[in-house]
Amino acid sequence: MASRISKKRESYRKQDLPSSQRWQLQAAKAQFSEVFRRARERAPQVVTKQGKEAVVILALEDFERLTERARQPKSLSQFFAESPLAKGSIDLERKSDYGRAVEL
Repeated sequence: MASRISKKRESYRKQDLPSSQRWQLQAAKAQFSEVFRRARERAPQVVTKQGKEAVVILALEDFERLTERARQPKSLSQFFAESPLAKGSIDLERKSDYGRAVEL
């Protein structure tokens, strides 16, 4: 799992974020209120430690949107029970089929 996380970090490009959204750890600690405000009002804020990206501070709404996928049902039966189609009426009856006559 650690390798998967590090691969994601490597694939993330530093030039993707403007410098106004990047903070050195010391500056982020000293100006935490500003980092917090920008994360809520603008965009996620990246905090670096020793020149490497370490953490991201983002608004709760963004975090909830990103983690919605993790809220999947625990079982297949629960998935079908919670499906919008579970409340609908689907006719599952079919005619009896006794096969066809075959001469041997």
